[in-house]
Amino acid sequence: MNLTAKYTADYEMRDLIGEDSALLMVINRFGISLGFGDSTIRKVCADQQIDEKTFLTVVNFLCGRPYELDKIKLPSLLGYLEKGHDYFLTFNLPSIRRKLIEAINCSDNPELSMLIIKYYDRYVNEVRAHMDYENEKVFTYVRDLLKGVKDKDYSIRIFAEKHNHIDEKLSELKNLIIRYYPDKSNNDLLYSVLFDIINCEQDLISHCQVEDQLLLPTVIKLEKTVAELKGNMPVQVDTENEDVVEENAVQLSQREKDILKCVAKGMTNKEIADSLFISVNTVTKHRYNITSKLQIHTPAGLTIYALVNNLVHLDEISSNLA
Repeated sequence: MNLTAKYTADYEMRDLIGEDSALLMVINRFGISLGFGDSTIRKVCADQQIDEKTFLTVVNFLCGRPYELDKIKLPSLLGYLEKGHDYFLTFNLPSIRRKLIEAINCSDNPELSMLIIKYYDRYVNEVRAHMDYENEKVFTYVRDLLKGVKDKDYSIRIFAEKHNHIDEKLSELKNLIIRYYPDKSNNDLLYSVLFDIINCEQDLISHCQVEDQLLLPTVIKLEKTVAELKGNMPVQVDTENEDVVEENAVQLSQREKDILKCVAKGMTNKEIADSLFISVNTVTKHRYNITSKLQIHTPAGLTIYALVNNLVHLDEISSNLA
């Protein structure tokens, strides 16, 4: 397979799926119906009134092939992203929840099972808030730009600064189950839901990449055009982020375990510092080391870790997962 060559409109639509089954989701989110036989991308898009160039740009981008950013039509890309949101919120994430409940329903550790479900529900609520914001604020802003209307108090750079990848906590849940969930009675169900979680995680990564690398630069270009026409400039927001990576350690020190216990109990950094007779700055450094070692970045995830490793009892933990 020659990955240096981009897909063109003369390529048969069914061959896309044959080469990469994940492209089924792209085809679906563009609103393309199945049953297209041996038709080319050009014919399928023409028959179903899909913007061919936007479709090809997304497909080539996700396949790691050359793509043409300036071929994107924003209304078509927005429709693709909105349909993705609808898929995650109304079908995929609820489906995973049902399977997850079924998989852990007969566990010997019902308290842990309940915490996992609460963790998942909290994650889904965050995803919903994230996608609702994009649907209601970001996409509305872009559609106004397309009409030549620029909100002086907003810029796509504000979205870029706040845009976090919503796959991370799902990946954390997957790793928590793989590493610590002691289930033996429902292996088939548990492995099946883990497979679904992994696929959903990858799908969310691709979705966010389309937003970051296709939507954002296209909207920034449109903002400049509208600003030039209107004689004003968009709001500028610093988007630089400093990422600090520390090599993972094998295990927690006793002091780190003590702090982790406090985190699971819902204590603030100040309360932890007072309890252990150390400074708040020291607590902060230890918490950074804990998350780096465990690759668990939320209080909810750390609480589950503390519980399954017998660092705290269920009646000691806070409402982090409630």
